[in-house]
Amino acid sequence: MNYFKTLFPILIICSCNLWSQTTGNSTVGIILPVVTLMDIEPAGTINFNFPAPTEAGRPLVSPASNTSKWVNYTSAIAAAGLSKRITASINQIIPGIDIKIQAATASGSGGGFLGAPSSQITLNSTAQTVISGIRGAYTGNGANNGHRLTISVSTNTYANLSAITNTPVIITYTITE
Repeated sequence: MNYFKTLFPILIICSCNLWSQTTGNSTVGIILPVVTLMDIEPAGTINFNFPAPTEAGRPLVSPASNTSKWVNYTSAIAAAGLSKRITASINQIIPGIDIKIQAATASGSGGGFLGAPSSQITLNSTAQTVISGIRGAYTGNGANNGHRLTISVSTNTYANLSAITNTPVIITYTITE
């Protein structure tokens, strides 16, 4: 009888544990939109000033390149969608002057399938690819995130040079498929 008194509570505990297993499920709906956002950081104008030569017979010296601008972007493509690219163009050409741009490899706090920079290009009024192959990615926001831009100016044909003062040239960046 003592054997039954000891065994009976153990059987009740074990049977409760065996019968307490349950499972369940739920459905979660997920919507991920196509995203295409880009900006240039920090805002503001870049000024290039060609210093005049100090001795007759010397050429104009090109001003130092500017590396203060960064391209930031966020991208989510459609299923089986095309990768995106960033292009650049200018609103006007200054006779005798080349305006060149090159993007560096992405750095900073971003992630995903970031784009690849092209080699240096000479800007004109036709959009040219600066960064290609952007897929699902983000670069981080602000300076020191994304692709650092190197913008430079130089003379190309002295015969076409004319003195100009404060002539604004607008670089237009576009992100597209």
